[in-house]
Amino acid sequence: MYFLPEELDNYVVAHSEDEPELLRQLTRETYQKILQPIMLSGPYQGRVLSMISKLTRPKNILELGTFTGYATLCLAEGVQKDGEVHTIDVNEELLDFQRKYFDKSEYGHQIFQHLGAATDIIPTLNKTFDLVFIDADKPNYVNYFHLIIDKLNPGGIIISDNVLWHGKVVEPLDPKDVSTKIVLEYNTLLKKDPRIETVLLPIRDGLTISRKR
Repeated sequence: MYFLPEELDNYVVAHSEDEPELLRQLTRETYQKILQPIMLSGPYQGRVLSMISKLTRPKNILELGTFTGYATLCLAEGVQKDGEVHTIDVNEELLDFQRKYFDKSEYGHQIFQHLGAATDIIPTLNKTFDLVFIDADKPNYVNYFHLIIDKLNPGGIIISDNVLWHGKVVEPLDPKDVSTKIVLEYNTLLKKDPRIETVLLPIRDGLTISRKR
């Protein structure tokens, strides 16, 4: 969802860093072969993720929700030379697609794929992280936060996607709409939890940056 008028949104994109060619190729093939290509982060949000990663220079990155690996590669642009990117997804059919593009990049040897439910995999990761990107199933957002907060280093960053949830966060809540209910709960948690400081950015479908104190 776009909250800016299209003309302004186009201007923002035109005056931001260009999308790398490899990511253009990934986008093109995703739209040709993969269902729901709209799930891609896209060129503008991808450059935002890249910039945050480059500014923070994380040693270890954790991503929840890989899809075809677009955001993974954006985040990897800022990882330290001896760092690692761990990305989790439940869709086995996308593993080879992801790996093809990971290995075409200079970061392939630093990217580790994990297949399965993030709620099962996160406790098995014997690492702490400097940057976490959450872009997976919305009903588990609160669960993800509680699983990762103690694995996040002081000063570490959590980036949370889709926190405006197509604008539903300011509409009357349908009691049957679990995803919106959890997103609302999650946004309140990020605002009130004393262990972090948070700013919500109206980028695309909403992007929250939370820093561990």
